[in-house]
Amino acid sequence: MYRFLLTPRWLALHVVVLLVIPAFVFLGRWQFGRFEERSANSERVTANIEAAPVPLEKLATPGQPVRDADRFRQVEVTGAYDPAHALLVRRRPQEGQNGFYVLTPLVTGNGTAVIVNRGWVKAGATADAAPEVPAPPTGQVTVTGRLRLSETEESSGIRERSGLPPGQVLLINADKIGQGLPYRLVGGYVELTEQSPKPAAAPAPVPAPDVGAGGGLNLAYGIQWWLFIGIAVVGWILLIRREVAERKAGEHSKDSVAAAN
Repeated sequence: MYRFLLTPRWLALHVVVLLVIPAFVFLGRWQFGRFEERSANSERVTANIEAAPVPLEKLATPGQPVRDADRFRQVEVTGAYDPAHALLVRRRPQEGQNGFYVLTPLVTGNGTAVIVNRGWVKAGATADAAPEVPAPPTGQVTVTGRLRLSETEESSGIRERSGLPPGQVLLINADKIGQGLPYRLVGGYVELTEQSPKPAAAPAPVPAPDVGAGGGLNLAYGIQWWLFIGIAVVGWILLIRREVAERKAGEHSKDSVAAAN
């Protein structure tokens, strides 16, 4: 009755099922791994955002990259803005509008400074028109903000290119921006959330990162892939049972015809 399982058509089906099962196991485990990774990242970023600010010098120093574990950590730093070396970061949409980030070095003394992303401004009327940028406060300023890693092409997905207008960049990279400046820049940059004294006008704040569901979708996808294993196995068994039932029905019909004759 079960010899049909060794026919070429059924052997091909067995091979497909035997290949599909380990593939679905691998895909499920990969999604579960992504879930754990993203959940850990979400928890770390949330904790860093909610933590009390610490002095910048505890986490960032000149010539040293910011640690990944310190991403979005709240920091505090005091210094004076250097508007002569301010920059605009192109291609930074916010709330559905094209615009720029406004970078201004904050000189902290002892020949060091930190890049401060003061916020976002709307793009000009044309691609070549300069946007309106509120001037930074003068004198000593205390800045509180989120510590960010320097951007690279790999981390941002943004491709560097030459020929940009003067005073504009595509990436916020402390090492590249610091070349030619009269002071040393600490690694990374600070995304401003508060400053004292408050200016009369300022760029729009950069929204806090969306930590999302912490990999919840990956967990759902992982469960889905493993459910597919059960569906494949159950479907395989049902096909076999249906084939057996059809063959038994055919043999029974033949026996009935033979008995009638």
